[in-house]
This record gives sequence, C-alpha cells and structure tokens, in this order.
Amino acid sequence: MKIASACSKSTDSIGAVNGAFEALKSKLEHEPDLLILYSSVLHDNERIVSELSRLAPHSKLHGATSCLGVMTEEGFVSSDGYGLGILGITDHEGDYGVGSGTIGSDAGQAAKEALSRALENAGLSGALPELIWINSAPGKEEEIILGLEEVVGTNVPIIGGSSADNTIEGNWLQFVNGKVVSDNIVLTVMFPSVRTAHAFHSGYNPTTTTGTVTRAKDRVVFSIDGKPAAEVYNDWTNGVISGDLKAAGTILGKTTLFPIGRVVGEVQGVPYFRLSHPETVTPERGLSFFTEIAEGDKIVLMEGSKESLINRAGRVVKTAMDSSYFKIDEVSGALIIYCAGCMLTVQSEMDKVVEGINGTFPGKPFLGAFTFGEQGCLIGGENHHGNLMISTLIFGS
Repeated sequence: MKIASACSKSTDSIGAVNGAFEALKSKLEHEPDLLILYSSVLHDNERIVSELSRLAPHSKLHGATSCLGVMTEEGFVSSDGYGLGILGITDHEGDYGVGSGTIGSDAGQAAKEALSRALENAGLSGALPELIWINSAPGKEEEIILGLEEVVGTNVPIIGGSSADNTIEGNWLQFVNGKVVSDNIVLTVMFPSVRTAHAFHSGYNPTTTTGTVTRAKDRVVFSIDGKPAAEVYNDWTNGVISGDLKAAGTILGKTTLFPIGRVVGEVQGVPYFRLSHPETVTPERGLSFFTEIAEGDKIVLMEGSKESLINRAGRVVKTAMDSSYFKIDEVSGALIIYCAGCMLTVQSEMDKVVEGINGTFPGKPFLGAFTFGEQGCLIGGENHHGNLMISTLIFGS
C-alpha cells in the first residue's frame, strides 16, 4: 500500500484540482486505486469532479464538500472560503468499491442501496467489508447507520462525516465516481491489504450537571426535567444563551464549548460519551440538535476549551495507533474527520491542530475534512453518529 495527499488553496477550480492531482501523482508514481476528494462549496465542484475523472479514469472516486476547506500534513488549507484536498490510495492487493444512494424518505433503504452498489463496484457483491467510509447529507445519520448494520451487522466499523457547506444553508454536495450529487449517501467499502486502526472521540469532559429528557421528537428536545429545554440549558451554562430565549434562532456559535453528552458505555469504570450540539432555540423554548435525542435519555452537560479542541486531534490519532499497537514506521497514511463547529471555534489556530497530528506520526500523509456531523466506532465497538467529535482511520504499511 502507498498513500499520498495533495491540496490547493487556489480559487481557480480547474487550476486547483490539476495542481493537486499532479502533486499527488508524483508522490504515488501510479494512478491510485481510490481517490478521496474534499472540497469547499465555493468551488465549481462539477468541473472539479469531471476533471479529476479525466485525469484518473481508472480510479474510484469518493468525496464530499467540507466547511471552508480541508487540512493535510501541509497545514490548514483554506483561503477566503476556498480549499481542496485529495488523498490517493494505491493498494493492488486490496479491494475498494464506491457507491451511493439517494436519501429521500427512507435513509435506511438508501444506505443499503449504496452498500450494494459499492460492493458491486469492488467486485465483491455479498462480501463483508473490513470497514465502511461514509459521507452523507446531514439529517438522517442514525437511520443510515442502522440501515447499514441491518446488512453487515454491528462489528463492521462505520467511519466518516456528514458533508458540509460554509454557511449551514444546505448547499453541501457529495461526489461518487465522476458524479456530483446532493441528498445522498456516498460510501466506500474497504478490504485493505494492510491493518487499520480507528478512533472516535471528543475534546470535552463531563460536568456534574445532569438531567432527563422529558419531551422530545426526532432532533428537538422540548423539555428537560419537565421544564423548557432552552431555559434549563441556559441555567446549566450560566446564561450562555440568555439573549436567545425570547428571539428564537441559531445558537451554534454560543454552544460549541457546552454540548450535551449521553453515556454510551464504560471502560474500566470510566464512561465514554457521544455528543449533541445545540443548534437553535425553538419558539416554545425547546432546543434543536444535530442528532436525535429521545424521551427518557439521561443527559449531561459537557464542557471544553479552545485548548482542548486544538490538542484533541493529535490525541485521537495517538489513541487509534495505540489501540492497534502501531509504530510510526508502520503507518502509510490516514483520513481524519474534524467537526466543522470545532474548526470554526479554533480557526485562527488550526495550524496547531495540524501540528498535533503531525507530531503523532511525523511525515505521514493525511487528509482531513470539516463536517456537520461525525460518525465512528467508539471504544466499546458501537457505531454512532455524534457532534463536535473527531474520527480517524489509519492505514498500516
């Protein structure tokens, strides 16, 4: 296996993809078996995908839009909202297949269709992949995971992130084998010839403040402990959304350092969590989130800091390496998902985030996307969708 990444901050879409691909090709020395493309929505992504398909006609292509840009081992790749990155994998002894499905009214069925097409694209219909890399339109991630698990079971890691735009206006896109789509699931089934490692964590710690969801539907929590959810959350955070209780609206920027957590399991008596990001205050003083939350769920206020968000990516990569006993010289490269909300909070210091990753495996290529929802396999083996989290996949040599 050989992996390389390349990137561009150019605002010229064709120039950006040509420059990045030429750099990638010179590193790999061969046309890759699989290309992963992440690009900001300001680019002409139809032209980018078409050009990339012309440049690498035999490569399978998986990708999506990423908030503001990307990150690679070269740094934070974003200039005036433009950024593009490509990761290429050459693995002649492995197998990879890319497929998609339109979410529509049945995300679970769309996931199954995408999986079937990806397996067919890999030439391995009916086989059980080692792992699934996924990017979808935001909104139905829990249903997508359940749909996939109905086919592959719960022991296949599902890793990735929800496609994003720069302004949360729904302009996100997905890329699949020469096509640009929206409202889709794009996934790659992977049967690599090398060992892999993965991790899914956040940069937040639980507080002692807890409650029970007493009324909820889908992604809206109406009440906590019998009181309006927004009022309870405002009390918990010492008034962080006081100015938004009367004028319902977006609160993403104010709540990034104070998400809601739910315990998934414990390791040696220490609980681990999946997180939910409060998105808006509803007219009835409820809270909407980027994840589903159910009545009866026990929730805990989490807290973080800019420093924890900066340092956490490198630690998540190290956790993945340690979990599979990887040495630095055994790493070929990595894919990293970093929450867009976290990125926006520490945007001016994103090069420090990259430094932390590079410090964990110096000189190794990686590509990171900034997403509106993160998917991964937690330490207990559970596949979940969460917010404000970091997910990573590392390939061995």
